[in-house]
Amino acid sequence: MTSKDKKKVTQKDLNKVFWRSMQMEFSWNYERQMNLGFTYAMIPVLKKLYGNNKDKMSKALKRHLGFFNTTPFIVTFITGIVSAMEEQNANDEDFDESSIDTIKASLMGPLAGIGDSFFWGTLRLLATGIGTALAIKGNILGPILFLLVFNIPTIILRWLCNNWGYKLGAGFLQKIQANGMMENLTFGAAILGLMVIGAMTASMVSITIPLKYGTGAETIKIQTILNQIMPGLLPLGAFGIIYWLLNKGAKPLAIIGGIAVISILGAWVGIF
Repeated sequence: MTSKDKKKVTQKDLNKVFWRSMQMEFSWNYERQMNLGFTYAMIPVLKKLYGNNKDKMSKALKRHLGFFNTTPFIVTFITGIVSAMEEQNANDEDFDESSIDTIKASLMGPLAGIGDSFFWGTLRLLATGIGTALAIKGNILGPILFLLVFNIPTIILRWLCNNWGYKLGAGFLQKIQANGMMENLTFGAAILGLMVIGAMTASMVSITIPLKYGTGAETIKIQTILNQIMPGLLPLGAFGIIYWLLNKGAKPLAIIGGIAVISILGAWVGIF
């Protein structure tokens, strides 16, 4: 493919992705969370690159309909990088398409941590403090300033991240593709993604067993024994079972329903 024939993502395409990213959580669901919003945001770029090839367009849409979830305010950093990778994929028949999913998965966790701590934990509190101080005094500027202080920085940063992500992806990916480093990057991103998932499992999944045996000072709690064997053993086991069920083709919604039923029954009989 000559340079003249290569497909190029333009600023106009990136702007469309930016505006569509505002609706990232409109179709949030328990099964794959922000996947529909992410795919909707990427459609302008995908149409530009694969619009004349129904097979590649279909594969690209299915690729982005997988599980996805991160902070919505800086999700455009990922859409920008993915736009550059999709452009590379459209222009290079030897490009590894699986690396796109790997990069997405590896960036979800770190960006969620950064975005949540800054936007929810810092900027929102700052905006609330300013707005509340004025609102208590009956000043109409209270709610107005709250909205402006929170939304103006988030919108500006959302737009900038979309462009930064694309520029980083376009230049960086071209260099590592030429140096043969794409496989190493993909492997490293996969390791990072697994580390984030492991940390999330240990911190966000809580399972304890209140059962104990013995009486008086000799009472021994089952949970204490499990913690001595390995802290977080039960959350790890639960995660392993769910992972096994997903590999067997179980539906995520069915798994969620099963977790709810087991949790309620376990708490009722005193196991959990």
